[in-house]
Amino acid sequence: MKYLSILAAGGLLPATLSALPLPVGDARPNVLLICIDDLRPELKCFGADYIHSPNIDRLAARGRAFTRHYVHAPTCGASRYTLLTGRYGPRDNGALFRAAGNEELRSTNMPAWFRKHGYTTVSVGKVSHHPGGRGGKDWNDDSKPEMPEAWTRHLCPSGPWQHPRGLMHGQANGEIRGNAKDMDVLQAFDGDDNSYPDGPTIEGALQQLTALAGDDKPFFLAVGFLRPHLPFGAPARYVKLYDEVSLPKIPHPGKPQGRTTWHGSGEFMKYNRWKRDPRSDPEFATLVRKHYAGCVSYADALVGRLLAALEKTAAAKDTIIVLWGDHGWHLGEHAIWGKHSLFEESLRSPLILVSPRIEQPGRSCPSVIETIDIYPTLCELTGLPKPAGLRGQSLLSLLGRASRPGGSAVSYKGGAETIRTDRYRLIRHSRGGKLSHLELYDHRDDPGEIKNIAERQPELVTGLLEQLDTKLN
Repeated sequence: MKYLSILAAGGLLPATLSALPLPVGDARPNVLLICIDDLRPELKCFGADYIHSPNIDRLAARGRAFTRHYVHAPTCGASRYTLLTGRYGPRDNGALFRAAGNEELRSTNMPAWFRKHGYTTVSVGKVSHHPGGRGGKDWNDDSKPEMPEAWTRHLCPSGPWQHPRGLMHGQANGEIRGNAKDMDVLQAFDGDDNSYPDGPTIEGALQQLTALAGDDKPFFLAVGFLRPHLPFGAPARYVKLYDEVSLPKIPHPGKPQGRTTWHGSGEFMKYNRWKRDPRSDPEFATLVRKHYAGCVSYADALVGRLLAALEKTAAAKDTIIVLWGDHGWHLGEHAIWGKHSLFEESLRSPLILVSPRIEQPGRSCPSVIETIDIYPTLCELTGLPKPAGLRGQSLLSLLGRASRPGGSAVSYKGGAETIRTDRYRLIRHSRGGKLSHLELYDHRDDPGEIKNIAERQPELVTGLLEQLDTKLN
């Protein structure tokens, strides 16, 4: 028996929860995985009432929005490594390329595992770190795959942007980034959805969806949209949605005191900013935030086109859908304009689940969960065995109730690691393999992570360090 289950980024299933039987044999459901780059939980269904995100909101209304989902690294490649392998891993954008030589990971990463169990696996756009999943000068060298053996087809239609590298940081109508200082950080071209780099991706995804839906084999289709990744360019009609919108004030906008993972927003600052700095120019800060919002609405529209196309096929009733943001993004919090920190804003991203197994659909879930939980959840939803080595926990039990106590998530970058619990965030800094500094924030009293209380809570710090090492080791 096939069934519909939509996983818009997360999900556990208790034995007491009444449910449809798991699919077996050739009746396994399809999987549609949607990855959105640099998407912080700036969506109406996550409480941002000023954001126009009707398509993603409809997913949340049909199921469960996980309001405290955390990624494992505040950078694209390392975060996608954990999604696609179900394991903690390297901390940089080359993580999956280095894993390509690991025989175990070659055969047990998520798309390879589904392919091994009879699925046609196809990716379009940015699913692993490089759009199209290849290395080389222009990221299109077939001899340098990012994930060998994973995909039946690994595609990156590039249109006027010529190649995946051109697509990745492109602006309207085929503009390719050379030196970032010569490319405007903000843009709103009065054109259709295909005037920006996600245009070839959505068109290619629609073509693949049509072909796969007509096949007898189950499919695992992964689609990766670039926006709202820098530079913030989108069709003008999406940016104009915010012309008259009054944005809320930026919370805790000051640069943090003491040693933290604060940085100077180099990824943002290297673009042409017309000599303006959002850290000292409130008018420009508002303009940047509105362009980011426009990019979110553009991505939402692309998601809507993909889901509408699925609903027109016979495969709709037999398809699991996963929508996932690869990490968050600071829009001025802690005086950061970018990702790459270990503060809350860099690590929390949207995760939504829709399935017939959900009780009280439309209620959000505040449980602390991690990206590595997605892989084992998909195995249970599709009836696949779980490969050895997965570090996450299936989220199926959260379909039966809207929350559960506890939970923790770990993340890392460079020489620092963090653990987030229901109440606390602990960050450990190391130098030369030795502990050098600690940060501890109490989210009950300090949700902005401003006041470091590590020195006042030594016993709590010790316990959280033990939890951190237990998870990572």
